[in-house]
This record gives sequence, C-alpha cells and structure tokens, in this order.
Amino acid sequence: MSDVKVLIFSGSARNHSYNQRLASVAAEAVREGGGTPRLINLGDFHLPIFDEDTEREEGHPQPVHELMQLFIEHHALLIASPEYNSSITPLLKNAIDWVSRPVEGEPPLRPYLNKVAGLVSASPGALGGLRGLVHVRSILQNIGVTVVPKQLAVPRAHEAFDEQGNLKDATQRMQVGEIADLVIKHANALN
Repeated sequence: MSDVKVLIFSGSARNHSYNQRLASVAAEAVREGGGTPRLINLGDFHLPIFDEDTEREEGHPQPVHELMQLFIEHHALLIASPEYNSSITPLLKNAIDWVSRPVEGEPPLRPYLNKVAGLVSASPGALGGLRGLVHVRSILQNIGVTVVPKQLAVPRAHEAFDEQGNLKDATQRMQVGEIADLVIKHANALN
C-alpha cells in the first residue's frame, strides 16, 4: 500500500488544548513519514452521550455516521489522549463507543477492522497523562485495534510547546515521529 491514511484527533475539544497541539504535531509527523494525515476535532461532531435507548428509538445521529465513515476511510488512528482523573476523557470514550455500534449489513466493529493506532498524551502533571493511556490502549485492543507499543506522555505540557504549537524538546519531537512511523509501517503490513 503506497498511501497510508491516518485519522488524527485529540480526546479534548477545549480551546488551546495541549492534546490538540500534540495532535497537530502528530499530523506533521505523519506527513513527514510519508502518510496522509487527516486532523479532526471530536468537538465538531456534537455526539450525544451514548445510550442504547436513544440508539434503538432514534438510530445513529448523523454525526455518528460521519465519524464512522472517517474511521472506515482511514487505515490508522493517532490519538492524543488527555488524562482525566487517571483515565480516559468522556469525549473520547463517547466517540469510541458510538463508532463501535453495529450497523445493519456491516460486520461487527467495522470501523475498527484492521486498524492500527498510536497513542500520545500531554498533561501539566509529572506523568504527562500516562495513566490515561493505559485505559485507551486497553479499550482499543479489546475492540480489535492493533496499538503500537511505543507511546509518548508529555509532562508539564504548559511548558512543552512553543508559540507556534511545536514541541520544544527535540527528543519528544523525535518520539512523535517514531510513533507515526510505526503506525504507518503496521498499517502497511495489515492492509
């Protein structure tokens, strides 16, 4: 496969989010690694809180169909996941849950089939969001996504980015590039 399409997003929709900045850094790393990045903001999809009663009575809202289609069209995911109380953000969990829902005539978990994911995080804390990445990895692996082993947690995120939104630390920039390269390599192998 010559063109690996990577869907990149943050688990935060907050203005000036550290993880949105990190997602932008990851998008550039994917481009530099020869992949085709698509950077989105989950906040643009206005997903209701997942509820099976709502799903049964109203079906999938249009933003869910749009997000599912984006997942299907891309070979890989690169997620910048903030840590909320040592876990995953509600925005990210809700998006993962909605996208995982069955669609008539499609195989189970169709948007996640043959997907590869890379994980990064940024947090003002000393661990950089590391505890939340454990949960994201577990969730994705349980629904069949291959998550590359290398990940990055950027501590003291309030000091980590320059005025242009780039990581100041050369080692961290290199690690984002390595994660992007692994995602592209594994997506090529699976597809």
